[in-house]
Amino acid sequence: MDAHYRSLFNSQFTPQLYEDYKTDLQRRAQTKIDFRLAETPLFLSDDFLRRATEGAQAIVEQLSNPELIAKMKAAVPERWNTPGMDALPNFAQVDFAVVRDGDALVPKLIELQGFPSLTSFQILQRDSWVDSLAKLDGLNREWSCWFSGHDRASFLELTRRTIAGDHDPAEVILMDLDPQKQKTYVDFAATKLLFDVDAVDPTTLTKRGNQLFRGNTRVKRIYNRVVFDELINKGVQLPFDYRDELDVEWAPHPNWYWVWSKYSLPFLRHESVPRATFLSDLDAIPDDLSRYVLKPLFSFAGGGVNVEPTRADVDAIPEADRHAWCLQEKIEYEPALQAADGGGVKIEIRMMLLRPDDEAKPILSQNLVRLSRGKMLGVDFNKQFTWVGSSIGLH
Repeated sequence: MDAHYRSLFNSQFTPQLYEDYKTDLQRRAQTKIDFRLAETPLFLSDDFLRRATEGAQAIVEQLSNPELIAKMKAAVPERWNTPGMDALPNFAQVDFAVVRDGDALVPKLIELQGFPSLTSFQILQRDSWVDSLAKLDGLNREWSCWFSGHDRASFLELTRRTIAGDHDPAEVILMDLDPQKQKTYVDFAATKLLFDVDAVDPTTLTKRGNQLFRGNTRVKRIYNRVVFDELINKGVQLPFDYRDELDVEWAPHPNWYWVWSKYSLPFLRHESVPRATFLSDLDAIPDDLSRYVLKPLFSFAGGGVNVEPTRADVDAIPEADRHAWCLQEKIEYEPALQAADGGGVKIEIRMMLLRPDDEAKPILSQNLVRLSRGKMLGVDFNKQFTWVGSSIGLH
């Protein structure tokens, strides 16, 4: 959104630059990338960068209130309530849409996750864009995607501490279902390259007493990437129960998947947060539903989100399930990124926070960007468009 750098990039953009960037990034990752890469990075203006960092930090500060956390723990289903929950998550994501407010572009919260994102892949994506931009006049700079004073070296150390703690990487696993078939596998590959932590399917583990083993190696820490939606929908049988008192460290603890999620939205009050209400708390359905989005509180990649709800859609949700849905004020994305092939592109920026075990608070440290021309931001909603997909914000 920085007009100067956007103009410099667009005036020099060529299809070959894009192809070379994709080839270079895949080479760095040493595996194929199963989602669309956007043709451009996002150049962050100083004003928006300030608004986004201040907004993300203020929201996380509210979420960190122990009294509020006690209320939000009601979101954890008894079947998945895991012992040993820590005071704050090791990973958290604050997702902002870029919207217009008068003459300014401002961040508006659309989603929260107490769960990891593409932490390792974004390092490679930043590195690849730095080298790609170095070929263009006026753009050969030491671009950063980091916050809180971090540079590449200090962010790598922060990430290592968050993922592995003080353990040997051989005693740490990145845990997800059938890792090599996940669309996010490139991030798992990057985690192995950068931090030497293997991606492991939990069904291959064995439980001996209250300990977990990978072959004959004890698993002392789990970098937890299992999405409960997938676990539940596939009916996967695990060698342990989440309710077991396991002698293992979690990063992040599974309960944060539920606690810092869309379930948090109705509790927040901030200028960057649109008002949201649990369906179970609605006194009456609003007359003008075109101003609202109907959201399930626990879903990923836009699953189940209804951007054009009707009264019949709201009425169809059973009374027993209404606590797990919210009605949120609709956000109008501003097509703020001007594409070189014409037209505007909508922007979503994920402000990513990490908290090693020995840190008191989550640290705002990195970002991820998704670009869209479709109704929603997910890759599945943008298959027919160009200048959309995975990207990163640079400053």
